[in-house]
Amino acid sequence: TYTIDGHPVTLADGASTVPATPNSTSIVTTKYFGNEITHDFDSDGRLDTAFIITQNTGGSGTFYYVAVALKTANGYLGTNAVLLGDRVAPQTTTITNGKIVANYATRNTGEPMSARPSVGVSMYLKVVGGKLTHVSQ
Repeated sequence: TYTIDGHPVTLADGASTVPATPNSTSIVTTKYFGNEITHDFDSDGRLDTAFIITQNTGGSGTFYYVAVALKTANGYLGTNAVLLGDRVAPQTTTITNGKIVANYATRNTGEPMSARPSVGVSMYLKVVGGKLTHVSQ
């Protein structure tokens, strides 16, 4: 179970499909995307796994997030998910100095969402107190 924008999302077999609101016909679909990396992100001696998930809330957008599954003595505990962007193009996910580095392409400021992502961006993330946090390089 991960938290996306304050809402819990439980992935089963890599996916979740739930109504947008109670009794709604709009569906929110969340899926495991990949770019998986393992490292001891919370310094507890256990290997954790960071990866990208996508979420479609029923509109035209597909939102990309980074999340971490923290290994515990009783299994895995999901973190909050940090937004990379809408309809971005993930490239690689790496580790630098214990930080997760999500490399992806996005659009230039002012370009329409229909434009192909062409601007390279790197987002640096770190697990702090069990929470995934955006940090500087």
